[in-house]
Amino acid sequence: MNIVVQKYGGSSLATIPRIKNVASRIIEKKLAGYSPVVVVSAMGSTTDQLVRMAYSVTDSPTKREMDMLLATGEQVSIAMLSMALNDMGHKAISFTGQQVGIHTIGYHGKSRIMDIETHKIEHALSDNNIVIVAGFQGVNEKDDITTLGRGGSDTSAVALSCVLQCPCEIYTDVDGIYGVDPKLYPPAKKLDHVTFDEMLEMASLGSGIMHGRSIELGSKYNAKLYVSSSINKTQGTYIDHKEETLKISQRKEITGLAVDAAEVLVSLSRLPDQHDIVSDLFARLANQNVNIDMISQTSPTDGLTDISFSAPKDELQVVETMFRVLKETHPSMDYTIDEDVVKLSVVGVGMRFQPGVALGLFDVLQHNHIPVKMITTSEIRISCMIPADLKEKAVIAVADHFEL
Repeated sequence: MNIVVQKYGGSSLATIPRIKNVASRIIEKKLAGYSPVVVVSAMGSTTDQLVRMAYSVTDSPTKREMDMLLATGEQVSIAMLSMALNDMGHKAISFTGQQVGIHTIGYHGKSRIMDIETHKIEHALSDNNIVIVAGFQGVNEKDDITTLGRGGSDTSAVALSCVLQCPCEIYTDVDGIYGVDPKLYPPAKKLDHVTFDEMLEMASLGSGIMHGRSIELGSKYNAKLYVSSSINKTQGTYIDHKEETLKISQRKEITGLAVDAAEVLVSLSRLPDQHDIVSDLFARLANQNVNIDMISQTSPTDGLTDISFSAPKDELQVVETMFRVLKETHPSMDYTIDEDVVKLSVVGVGMRFQPGVALGLFDVLQHNHIPVKMITTSEIRISCMIPADLKEKAVIAVADHFEL
């Protein structure tokens, strides 16, 4: 059986004509000799609308009930797409994450896929059905519906392709993966190939291209991933480990640029320089499921030190509450939270082989009078926190310099 997993995002299903367009594309794939397993997101802005509905009822909806509510968005999509396919003369059957056997672990709203059953999918395919699966969701050990976080339909699709051992095609409203978001930088160049390492960095840095967990899975199981447009039929972008990809990437220091406006910069000053205090601080944050990214610490002076780090904006209330408690124990400590920042990052496997990338980046920022508030690096990434009102200026200057 020549199985292929296809994933269609919410913008690809936003209207009835678009749903019919997606149905036509799926039928083309089936007529070409494939057995499609299709993963879909909620239609258009449905998820945002459901979130607004929840907060119109209460200021603090429970996470379990939010998962119960948000999972309905994909249920509408799978039913509508299945109806369209059947109406066009091709058998199709839809399944929720729970029905198909997507088992999850972890927190509500941030669950991870633990296992996927395949017998129901394989039986439906053997009966000549096109299988439509709700992305973004699964069921945990308590039989509660859980969601995988925003962009989780990508993870559903890649995970299915891994267990079914078949290629995965991600279709969205863009032609492929660009070095820079074309909405921020219209001259941005589309990439023919990109490595898993580069994609994982860009996904984790807020590029919005694909869900980070989906890239982790693809890299671990060496999946065959392809990203392209659901609207037109231009060539998209392949994500892989292939040697020729590395050679292409090595010709340029930088493959992509990402901007993340969903973080705040937190600074703690005059904190006692004691390892147990710092350990306790980050343990508290971890226990509240707050993901910390950039971290810097000054050398101690008079037994006191300063620590800065970035944290998600949507966890700001948790962070502030924790600091108020910490200040009661350590009254010398003070803290500030800067919400008017964005994280600008450049990514490229070429950094491994070409020196001077950091020099080029910071020269550009300095020349354009863009202050840097924090810096962090990896082998193939440089990230810096800059003022939010200088985001557009910084993106244009850096993209021009690195010819992205």
